[in-house]
Amino acid sequence: MKQPEVSKQPEAAGAAAEPIVFSILRASQCSQCKTELESGSFLTLEKGQPLCTTCADLDHLVFLPRGDTALTRRARKHSSLSVVVVKFSRARQRYERQGVLVEEAALDEAQEECLSDEEVRARRRVREAARRQEEDHELVQEMAGKIRAFFPGCPPSEALAIARHTAERGSGRVGRSASGRALDEGALRLAVIASIRHKHTHYDKLLMRGLERSEARWAVQDKIEEVLSSWESPEASNR
Repeated sequence: MKQPEVSKQPEAAGAAAEPIVFSILRASQCSQCKTELESGSFLTLEKGQPLCTTCADLDHLVFLPRGDTALTRRARKHSSLSVVVVKFSRARQRYERQGVLVEEAALDEAQEECLSDEEVRARRRVREAARRQEEDHELVQEMAGKIRAFFPGCPPSEALAIARHTAERGSGRVGRSASGRALDEGALRLAVIASIRHKHTHYDKLLMRGLERSEARWAVQDKIEEVLSSWESPEASNR
């Protein structure tokens, strides 16, 4: 029997008694009705055996993709039964939520509610976006100031550019980490080194030539140390 690619259980499964359905990566077969399930089909596991949604008594539910938090929250509230849909990411080596299965009537009711207060929620989103933008602006300014404090020879425009780059929301860069937002010297030093590596050395060209990342980093280390040493000097920015 073909087995689905669900050998690793998602973390959510252990966190709560929450029904879970898998969006499978490769073809499988329902252990009960023997239906062939193509990649992308939904199945659940019962005592380690794959079941299609029909045999699992879930085929009366409809799929609501992730993306609209308010719609998902309301649909789950109105649905007597809701099931989380997950898919294994080979790149990240973890299960990630794809959406939920809910009753069709519950989804319809949730959509009506969302339509009725869309204008209010839109205004709230605008206010929240403005607040986040202000917070990001303040973080960038504080971060640029700290970079200049740690590296007084770094040109102000470059310190600001480094801060903007590393503090970009959703980037996953060091500036968005807890230590980065706390303006930790070690975190900001990593951001400065990364900037020097890309802007003041031929590191990127070495990668394009096929060098391994570790080899390319070793090749430009002396240049990075040279720029760091220069930036640690207060007089460097005036030269």
